[in-house]
Amino acid sequence: MNIFKWMKKNKDILENPWDKYYEKDKRTIEVPDCSIYHYFERASFAHDDIVALNYFGTKITFKDLLKKIDICAKALRSQGVRKGDVVTICMPNTPEAVISFYAVNKIGAIANIIHPLSSQEEIKNSIIQTKTVLVIAINLAYATLEAIIDETDIYKVVIVSAKDSMPSLLGFGYLLTQELKMNLSKSNECFIYWDEFFNRGYSYNASTMVERDKDDPAIYLHSGGTTGIPKNIVLTNGNVNSVMEQAKIIFPNIGVGDSLLGILPLFHCFGLIVCTCAPLALGATVILVPQFDAKRFDRLLRKYKPSIIAGVPTLYEALITNPYMMNVDMSMVKYVISGGDSLSPEKNKKVNDFLLEHKCEAHIMQGYGMTETTGPVSIGALGSDKPGSIGIPLPGNKIKILDVETKEEKKTGEIGEICITGPIVMAKYLDNEKETNNIVFTHEDGNRWVHTGDLGYMDEDGVLFFVQRLKRMLIVSGYNVYPSYVEEVLLKHPKVQMCGVIGIPHPYKVQVPKAFIVLKKGVEYSPDLLKDIKDYCSKNLAKYMIPKEFVFRDSLPKTLIGKVNYRELEKEEQNH
Repeated sequence: MNIFKWMKKNKDILENPWDKYYEKDKRTIEVPDCSIYHYFERASFAHDDIVALNYFGTKITFKDLLKKIDICAKALRSQGVRKGDVVTICMPNTPEAVISFYAVNKIGAIANIIHPLSSQEEIKNSIIQTKTVLVIAINLAYATLEAIIDETDIYKVVIVSAKDSMPSLLGFGYLLTQELKMNLSKSNECFIYWDEFFNRGYSYNASTMVERDKDDPAIYLHSGGTTGIPKNIVLTNGNVNSVMEQAKIIFPNIGVGDSLLGILPLFHCFGLIVCTCAPLALGATVILVPQFDAKRFDRLLRKYKPSIIAGVPTLYEALITNPYMMNVDMSMVKYVISGGDSLSPEKNKKVNDFLLEHKCEAHIMQGYGMTETTGPVSIGALGSDKPGSIGIPLPGNKIKILDVETKEEKKTGEIGEICITGPIVMAKYLDNEKETNNIVFTHEDGNRWVHTGDLGYMDEDGVLFFVQRLKRMLIVSGYNVYPSYVEEVLLKHPKVQMCGVIGIPHPYKVQVPKAFIVLKKGVEYSPDLLKDIKDYCSKNLAKYMIPKEFVFRDSLPKTLIGKVNYRELEKEEQNH
């Protein structure tokens, strides 16, 4: 026998430095060749009577959730939705959003998931670009959808209320305080309300069973990629199911009896994949929180006693600064997960100290990923959570650090661009081959690698450390905001001649945009003009992208080639 074959058979040869953290048979995964729904269905059979969703005290078991998904799937079929069609889901965290997501996947359609507070133009463009035929939306988006429906191919909009699954008394309170102010119309040819839509599923008798494999597109999520121009990210069934398989290995102690506080929204990749699909696949309960109020964080913990908390850094800022957390016992919490942006070593320590003070034996686990990689790529699990690090690659994923210019692989400890491969790499940007080829490259090993635009390094144990971004990007409450895109929108205002957008510190959101504007010749500043620009931003930008501050100037600093020198603006702001 060849000596090397003998060594490999009889000795644990480490292919990657991070392999030492995993048992030998758990370093790779087999991606199930099925739909997201079928994966969830098989996992659910093991715990039929366990609570899957808890929504303001309304509890839905796995058995009942499967039944509701089946009825919703039939209702979608009754409205003409077929395999390969696109259904846009524009919802906060409610049972209807989860039911719709799995029902769309069950019938072989594609779920286009968008932020309910996106601007009218963003919602319209997303619906047109994805060729959406039906929309399931929260009633807050009614007016927006009514205004744009004639410009799209939508033939039906299903309107959902946050009260639809609330306990009756709480739902009545919501009706009086919120819904009556919305001026909603009755059902008509284009608009139908959830109860009526859902009931149509009971009378649909044809089969909804559709076979889909791991390479079929399942979800469209949204990102600015490396340029900031909005793109539709195509994730497959296999992309999502691979994260479920990875979760089994990374979180072996999560299962029946555990619960996750579902604060991150479903239209955020972290919220959908890590905070909803993964815990449900493991048999845990997801506590749905449609609107997070930082001041009430203590009430959520006291009431629900979750064993898992997952969120972006702003969530933990809210936790440790909440004045009512003094006597809250957090001993029930088993996992504390942070993603969406990096926590500084100082903030990491503050959170860990806070957890210890509140009787929690867990310490915060930082993760790293992006929507183009179906969320998590690495996480500080299994003892790899070194101070300041963002963990080790999840099973089946690989990371290498490349020189930005030469693309040669860097040595241990050397800084370069973080590049990622694995079953989590997106299929593509929808109808955008050029931008896809700007971020996904096939290397000599034959694998597709995402070049993240982030700088970092790996130590001798294969633990990843984030340094900074190559691309110009802000993180606002965990959401990517590209200043160049905000500038592009502002420059379309008829009275704006030039502008520059930078990020400024914010005590809760970490960063917020600030705009510096030069008006066109002959245009003078006035409070009415400022209001007009703000209204324009509200119509054309998602709420979290709108600049917090607007500064009007006669001129802006420029680079040698005549572009706005945003680095000079940043220096001015720091010295202000």
